[in-house]
Amino acid sequence: MYSKLDLPNSAQLVLSLTPSRSVVTWTSLIAGSVQNGRFVSALVQFVDMRRESVQPNDFTFPCVFKASGSLRMEETGKQVHAIAFKIGMIGDVFVGCGAFDMYCKLGLTDDARKLFDEIPERNCVTWNAYISNFVLDGQPQNAICKFVEFLGVGGVPDSITFCAFLNACLDTSNLELGRQLHGFVIRFGFGKDVSVSNGLIDFYGKCRDVGSSEMVFDRMKLRNDVSWCSMMAVYVQNHEEEKACEVFLQAIKENNIDPNDFMISSVLSACAGLSGFELGRSVHALAVKACVEGNIFVGSSLVDMYGKCGSINDARRVFNEMSKRNLITWNAMISSCAHQGHGDMALALFEEMRSGICGIRPNYVTFVCVLSACSRAGKVQKGMEIFESMRSKYGIEPGPEHYACVVDSLGRAGMVDNAYEFIKKMPISPTISIWGALLGACRMYRKPELGKIAAANLFELDPKDSGNHVVLSNMFAASGRWEEATLVRKEMKDVGIKKGAGYSWITVKNQVHVFQAKDTSHKRSSEIQAMLAELRKKMEEGGYIPDTNFALFDLEHEEKISEVWFHSEKIALAFGLIAIPHGLPIRITKNLRICGDCHSAMKFISGIVGREIIVRDNNRFHCFKDGTCSCSDYW
Repeated sequence: MYSKLDLPNSAQLVLSLTPSRSVVTWTSLIAGSVQNGRFVSALVQFVDMRRESVQPNDFTFPCVFKASGSLRMEETGKQVHAIAFKIGMIGDVFVGCGAFDMYCKLGLTDDARKLFDEIPERNCVTWNAYISNFVLDGQPQNAICKFVEFLGVGGVPDSITFCAFLNACLDTSNLELGRQLHGFVIRFGFGKDVSVSNGLIDFYGKCRDVGSSEMVFDRMKLRNDVSWCSMMAVYVQNHEEEKACEVFLQAIKENNIDPNDFMISSVLSACAGLSGFELGRSVHALAVKACVEGNIFVGSSLVDMYGKCGSINDARRVFNEMSKRNLITWNAMISSCAHQGHGDMALALFEEMRSGICGIRPNYVTFVCVLSACSRAGKVQKGMEIFESMRSKYGIEPGPEHYACVVDSLGRAGMVDNAYEFIKKMPISPTISIWGALLGACRMYRKPELGKIAAANLFELDPKDSGNHVVLSNMFAASGRWEEATLVRKEMKDVGIKKGAGYSWITVKNQVHVFQAKDTSHKRSSEIQAMLAELRKKMEEGGYIPDTNFALFDLEHEEKISEVWFHSEKIALAFGLIAIPHGLPIRITKNLRICGDCHSAMKFISGIVGREIIVRDNNRFHCFKDGTCSCSDYW
């Protein structure tokens, strides 16, 4: 009892006062130590037991094997295996399974396979250990073959077998094989098993078959916490965040499910994807009420959510209040700073992280976040130093995302030719994001000839993406090369490529209001137009001059001014000014990148009306306040 309650001193005291200690006494102590993660103590206790000439039994060995595997003690594990063999217990199904599992955890797959073949009698647990461990070891095809062999020898699978096999199908991206297993599951009578159904929901979701996940979920008569979390995760993974929030509300309101840390983390990810600041704050309050806000995964999700909703102060506050932080927490905080243009803050966090004080080593994702921060803050030299340190100091091979960040950094700084030379010297083939970064820089600095090279490569890699054609057309338009701009748009029309419509949306009283350019369909359109007219008048009086380079058609000057004035983000802002009480920030989300004129206008308006305006476009955040932007006009 004391051992299982993780009271080792009390357990040792009782043991010392026991005059005749049997194998049951020692095994109880060892099992309790292993259960509570005290693996070294478990091995010491096993040695003490052997010194007293007490023979271990079929319950002792599995515990000692688990302790050896967890401590990565290969020689110790083999010695225990030898003892089990010497006293004739390795043939026991539980002892053999424990040894097999240990060898798998130690990465000794050949020894594990040899031991499996030597086990005289194998039960379902043994086969499950084989299939599960080989999936975890990155050998899903081996696991699939073993499952088929298991059925061939008349084995009767259980829910664990099916879930392990589904993971093998997922690792091989074999949707069809998973469907076949689903049919087998139903025929075998496990169609109503909650664990198997949860596994199927997760499998279909990760295979991008959301409809099948919904079908399995809807047919479940009994659902547990994992069922709800799995369905929410499916929607988040497949960018259907609104449905994830609906499932969460259905779980807690209609089914009286008590939210746990996994559920809270999932819905926070959905809020982050939607930029749902108010909903995210409500979930934060729910996490406090459920006493899970101290959980490291919930805390990391809160940092990520606040960062992606444009509230860097809230993200920093949650980060500072966390008693424990893992790599995900640090990456989320650095990424939040990067997306909102706080390059110095992101670099300071990175230096604190890699100083060794926190004991966390940066990984592949960390360098993507910090290089992105350098790019957005114009710290080209610092970014190059960090990029070079990836290989030399951390042994991390740069990937396409890192190269894209460097190209973006050089391009933003106006070093467009240098960026192109960097691409030509790369040891990997340039990806869509790399050529896209170069094309964006060519548009910004009006380098149409180099832009044509970048665009040609983009068209070859992804010929159906309308965004690349639009950027090329806009680049020609901004350079006054209207004929070429018109030609690009004609080519788009000829091959059936449609430009994605630009939208801006804003949430007011839990209702989302969506706007397009020149939109007059809103029920408060007359008020919106009046607010736009009032803003335009005040801006012109203040000396504001519209940037007509962002009018993408060859029009007269007055028509160009009208063209840029009725962009969707300006209409959303006008609605926010009349619908959101003074003193509260106005949060706008846009599916495309904010244009230069709208960026200038937002700065101007924030100073006129004395409001904080936060715009999240498809690239980053812009926080406008008192006539300035958090990006410092470097975007």
